[in-house]
Amino acid sequence: MAEKVIEVHKLVKRYGSFTAVDGIDFDVMKGEVFSLLGPNGAGKTTTVEIMECLRSLTSGEVRILGMDVNKETLKIKRRIGVLPQDFNAFDFLTVKENIEYFGGMFDRSLSSEELIKAVDLGEKRDVWFKKLSGGLKQRVGVAISMVNDPDIIFLDEPTTGLDPKARRDVWGVVQGLKAKGKTVILTTHYMEEAEVLSDRVGIIDHGKFLALGTPREIIEEHGTGSRCIISNCDSTCSLALQQQWPGLERKDGELIIKLENKASLPEIIYTLDRSGGNYEQIQVTRPTLEDVFLKLTGKKLHEEGLSEPAAPKKGLFGAKKKKGVA
Repeated sequence: MAEKVIEVHKLVKRYGSFTAVDGIDFDVMKGEVFSLLGPNGAGKTTTVEIMECLRSLTSGEVRILGMDVNKETLKIKRRIGVLPQDFNAFDFLTVKENIEYFGGMFDRSLSSEELIKAVDLGEKRDVWFKKLSGGLKQRVGVAISMVNDPDIIFLDEPTTGLDPKARRDVWGVVQGLKAKGKTVILTTHYMEEAEVLSDRVGIIDHGKFLALGTPREIIEEHGTGSRCIISNCDSTCSLALQQQWPGLERKDGELIIKLENKASLPEIIYTLDRSGGNYEQIQVTRPTLEDVFLKLTGKKLHEEGLSEPAAPKKGLFGAKKKKGVA
């Protein structure tokens, strides 16, 4: 049976009269990639920061590696790694020097060479951080989140602002962490990213879970079914389809018909051929995690919403400090 490394029960977080997290329950198993998805203000950031021991909870229970976040904060921090969304390092230190600097904050740390190899930065070992691309900087951030050889790694929007190639490079690093048996908690604005990387996903809004399970389970339970998309359909075809399926959708010059079952597709093709009109192509698509997210929340993940209240944060690392370092 899989080992639980995170246990969250009836978690509540309030800021005055505002409830950011409203009694949620979930567990995370050892070695899985678990993603939290939600619009701004949904409660995901608050939930993650409570697990990271950066915010206190109002009520409920959160245990990390069997330890209570209220009572064993320093022990927990020594066994987790965190890549914050606004990660940065020292511009005029090299990749190797940055990793060694942060490693020096812990009583025990992995070697910089081992970490450089893990994130495939061997050729950039002696390059100043300032001169790295955005994707390479994020890889440095992942390496630094691993300096204390953590059991659980929290990655907050690790690919935001990266080009597609750099994003996929970071995906490879995340998959490498999973291969090493690490547990990864991921927040992301990219549905494809969540679908590709996650063993399980939690969709949260207004402080409550709307869906929780594997991407496939969530899509099968909440998806709206497959759709038939007809491109560049002339007026003759369009009229014939509309007479047969008056509820069809028009979007960006395409006609979209929801497929109730597999028998609908031949009927659509027959109707098009019988109309004598012209169309460019027919495409059948299955529902995606993004379709489900939009259905459940009424929002696209990138839409702006109510931001969660800011709160003073405790130090990120439960580690010894260097002189002159706050």
